[in-house]
Amino acid sequence: MEKQPRLLSSQLFLKNSVFEVSLNRVILTWKEIPTKNKRVSGNIHHPFKIGTSHSVSVSEILAVQELDLESGTKDDGRWQKMSQKPTEAYPYAFTVSYVRRARKHRWRCTDVTFFCPEWALCQQWVQTIKEQLAELTSRPKHLLVYINPYGGKQQGTCIYEQKVAPLFARASISTDVIVTEHANHARDHLRTVAELKQYDGVVCVGGDGMFSEIVHGLVSRTQKDNGVDQNSPEEKLVACSLRIGIIPAGSTDCICYGTVGINDPVTSALHIIVGDSQPMDVCSVHHNKTFLKYSVSLLGYGFYGDVLADSERKRWMGPARYDFSGFKTFLTHHYYEGTVSFQPATDTLGTPRDKSPCRAGCLTCLHNRQQYSEDSSDKYKTDTDFSDSENEGGWRVIRGKFLAINAASMSCACPRSPKGLSPAAHLADGTTDLILVRKCSRFNFLRHLIRHTSKDDQFDMTFVEVHRVRRFRFLPRHCQNDSEQDLRENGKRLFGQICRDHPARGCSPAFSSWNCDGEILPHAAIEVGVHCQLIKLFARGIEEPPVFEDVAATCAI
Repeated sequence: MEKQPRLLSSQLFLKNSVFEVSLNRVILTWKEIPTKNKRVSGNIHHPFKIGTSHSVSVSEILAVQELDLESGTKDDGRWQKMSQKPTEAYPYAFTVSYVRRARKHRWRCTDVTFFCPEWALCQQWVQTIKEQLAELTSRPKHLLVYINPYGGKQQGTCIYEQKVAPLFARASISTDVIVTEHANHARDHLRTVAELKQYDGVVCVGGDGMFSEIVHGLVSRTQKDNGVDQNSPEEKLVACSLRIGIIPAGSTDCICYGTVGINDPVTSALHIIVGDSQPMDVCSVHHNKTFLKYSVSLLGYGFYGDVLADSERKRWMGPARYDFSGFKTFLTHHYYEGTVSFQPATDTLGTPRDKSPCRAGCLTCLHNRQQYSEDSSDKYKTDTDFSDSENEGGWRVIRGKFLAINAASMSCACPRSPKGLSPAAHLADGTTDLILVRKCSRFNFLRHLIRHTSKDDQFDMTFVEVHRVRRFRFLPRHCQNDSEQDLRENGKRLFGQICRDHPARGCSPAFSSWNCDGEILPHAAIEVGVHCQLIKLFARGIEEPPVFEDVAATCAI
């Protein structure tokens, strides 16, 4: 890397010592100047080691402000606790707020105060750093914020006001805040009313359901503005220009965990402030040429669909309903017959079992994005042509009895399952991992579920297979010769509920439900296509643990 010329270099006072402080266009560095007679008081804490260098990337500086030493406050009125008193030789000061990495992917905002011998020098430092921050064009200046006050533990408003809003104010980010009043409030507002051109991004304070609302509203609005028909499964959708930020305040927050590495409001807010950008694939779900939903994490039929359907009838139990419904669904052990047809992603890097998780700066996503961009629209439409004949037209067909059919567009990791349903799934490679769990014993299925929480290969079982695909279709067995709607209205109404309520009878219902990012789809027969990097998040992907450890060891204050 070419060495950057210094913009400023001065000897400033910090932590009862003189430091050599330098700034270039990439990094701010301060290093203590050793003295022969170094006095160290026993009751004074010295977080810096003598002679060591400390640095922070300019891109991760949040703000800089001149410190008013007389009043002890900063320009924004926030009380500044003075860790040391100014000296006669260094009567002026400025404070730099920057990102500090903590353990387990947490980010924190840290202040460091430098004391200057002259007012003009202090002004020069403040102005120069502000100029460098102004050149960071990826940073948002004006955000549209939606708060779900009912999600999770109903702490969305409190989390935003106490933890997020002060950080946005410190970084000089203006916001328009809307507290949602009912389901799909944010989706409908984005679709029709919101003046999107005046914003640099959209932020949702809530859980995965709230994020899904934002995605549906933003993607639908983009397609409408560009004249794209969402009801056509073969249509190539237009990528959204605005980035989406997630402040976790829900029950699971799977999307946030899978793109940042932790469900922490402060960490997510700091990623938004520094202007991170993480592209993300979106799956479109259709039924009979009619658009149903968008999915960004999990499409689950069978086990996960049944868990969601049962838990929806027990919302009065709170988050505990998922554990109860999961246990109940496991005991019923229903299987479902049908046909899965899919288009394998044969021209991409990586496989679902290569043990290479998607991380910040993922080369697999970069390569596959380039490969996707080179494909013409004609090739895209030709590849979607489907024939009922197996292995014809680039499609594969699998028929059987399944306990679960899952499509993971990301790892689907969460605190309970740190590796997720598909540990090697990628966020932005234009594919989804199709996981087929065939009918097996309860014991074997339990082994498969337990592996979601362990380090073992969860696909290393004879009844489990996984495929990386670009598109897939599912057709329940009873839909192949009859009308699905008629079956739903007649057979399922009469016999399906009996089987659900009385599993001891030994019969299975004809249909399950599709769990689409925590919402139930109205149809079992669906067609799914992956749209490469359709949206972007204020995130950078999960950084490797060594990065956190190294930086935390040298930059912690």
